[in-house]
Amino acid sequence: MTNLASAGGSAHPDSPNVPSTVERPGATAAAHGSDHRGEAPSGRQYRALRVTLGVIRLGPVLILAGLIVAMTLLSPVFLTTGNIGNVLAQTAAIAVLAVGQLLVILTRGVDLSVGSNLALASVLGAIAFEHGATGVMVIVVMLAAGAAVGVVNGAVYVFGRLPHPFIITLATLSIARGLALQLSGGQPKRGMPEIVTTIGGDSVGWVPYSAFLVAGIAVVFAVVLARLVAGRWIYATGGNPEAARRTGIPVRWVLVSVYVLCGLLAGVAAIITSGRLNAGSPTSGSLAELDSIAAVIIGGASFLGGRGTVANAIVGAVMIGVIRNGMNLLNVDAFLQPIVIGVVIVLAVESDVLRARLEERFRVLQAALT
Repeated sequence: MTNLASAGGSAHPDSPNVPSTVERPGATAAAHGSDHRGEAPSGRQYRALRVTLGVIRLGPVLILAGLIVAMTLLSPVFLTTGNIGNVLAQTAAIAVLAVGQLLVILTRGVDLSVGSNLALASVLGAIAFEHGATGVMVIVVMLAAGAAVGVVNGAVYVFGRLPHPFIITLATLSIARGLALQLSGGQPKRGMPEIVTTIGGDSVGWVPYSAFLVAGIAVVFAVVLARLVAGRWIYATGGNPEAARRTGIPVRWVLVSVYVLCGLLAGVAAIITSGRLNAGSPTSGSLAELDSIAAVIIGGASFLGGRGTVANAIVGAVMIGVIRNGMNLLNVDAFLQPIVIGVVIVLAVESDVLRARLEERFRVLQAALT
C-alpha cells in the first residue's frame, strides 16, 4: 500500500501529528510543482480502501454465498427445498442463542451458560407438562427459567463487582447443567405439548415454524439495537463504558438487562429444541455456547464491544449450519467439522483486525482529502 507521506506529508499514518500535516493536502503537491500529481495517489488509496472495507464488511454474507454456491456444485441435494428446510430447522436454536450472545458481546461480555440454560429450561418445561401444565404454561416455565439464569448472571456480575462475566457464567454453566441432570435423573423426559412440538418440529411446506420465529426475533432485536434508545445504550456501554456512565447512561442496568435477555432467548431456544425432540433433555445444548459465540464472531462482532449486528449474527449461525450440513452430505468425517469451524473463526477474527487497521487508514486519508 502506498505510504501516506506521498499524499500529505512525511508523517507516519499513525502519528498524532497527521491531522496538522494533512490539513492542506495541496502543500506537498506545491513542493513538487504540481497539485494534481500530489493528490492523485491519495485519491487512489482512498477509493481502494473504501472498496476493500466494503468487501470486508460484507464478508460474512459473501462467505455464506460462496459456501452455498460451492455446496450446490458439490452436492445436487444441497439446494433442494427439503434440505434447505433441514438447515433452517437445525440452525434455528443456535441462531436464537446467537442473538442473545450478540447483546452480551456488544457490552464486552460473554455468556458461557446458554447451552446449560437451554437444557435446564427444557427439563423444567417437560416436568411442568408431566404435572399437567398447559402448553402456554410450559412455554412460560421455559422462558422464566431461562430469564432467571440470566438474572443471576447479570446481578452477580454487576452487583458482585466481578472482574469479568466469564467467571459467573462459567459457574452457572455447571450449576444449570447439574440441575438439569439432577431433576431429570440423567434421562430425557418424553412428551411436550402440541404448541411446543409445532413450533420446534412442524413446518409450512418446507419452511419450519422455527425459522419464522427466528425471523421475528431477529427483526425485533434489530429494531431495538438500531432504532431505540435502549439499543444505543447497549452500543455506548460496550464502546466506552466510562464515557457512557458520565453521560448518564445507567450502565449497570444495561449490563444486567443484556444477560436477562440472553437468558430469555436461551428459553426460546429450549422451546425450539424441545419441540424438535418432543422431550426435555438434560444433554440438550451441549457446546451450544461455543456455537453461539462462533456465530457472533463469524458475523463480524468484536469482543472489544460496541460493534455487531443482528443480521450478521444470524448469517454466522446459518454459515455454521451450512458447513455442517454440507460436510454431512459429502460424507466428510464428523471429527473434521469442528476443525473447519475453528478455521473459519480464526479467519473471521483476522478479518476483524484487518478491518480495524483499514478503517484507521481510511479515516486519515479521508481527513487528507477534505
